[in-house]
Amino acid sequence: MKSGVLLVNLGTPEAPTPAAVRRYLREFLWDPRVVQIPRLPWFLILNLFVLPFRPGKVAKKYASVWMPEGSPLRVYTVRQAQILKGSLGERMKKLVPVVAAMRYGTPSIAEGLAALKDAGCDRLVVLPLYPQYAASTTASVDDAVKAALKRAKWQPKVRMVRDFHDHAAYAKAIAKSV
Repeated sequence: MKSGVLLVNLGTPEAPTPAAVRRYLREFLWDPRVVQIPRLPWFLILNLFVLPFRPGKVAKKYASVWMPEGSPLRVYTVRQAQILKGSLGERMKKLVPVVAAMRYGTPSIAEGLAALKDAGCDRLVVLPLYPQYAASTTASVDDAVKAALKRAKWQPKVRMVRDFHDHAAYAKAIAKSV
């Protein structure tokens, strides 16, 4: 069996533009794990009050931090995946595919899973980049992985990392950064 890792971060718009931010906010804010109010009232609030006005303001904030390579969150998540791939390769003495994905936006979880399938993986570790469990983050990633796999004929063995806030290596890394 060949293992692979799907490294998942929250997400980001495709570009620092109102249209791209609107698409991102629509996906993010429509997730019932993120906004837990009845769908009909939330649909009206989202589409009549949030999406017509908020994207323009938020796009300006994204533009102020945008990097030449793209969104900082995407850039750094992809870099983390590359570093983890190298580290695992050295430690395991073999190539372990590591793919970055975003819960909202691109690269999507479905795209990440497809890349791991193409790499021949049949065992996956899904690592949401949230140290502690929360329904709005970790559970939402789990929902998206299950939904993407439900649509696929490929059914790998999946292990979801629920949390790592109390792992010694994480605590050591945080202490070192402080």
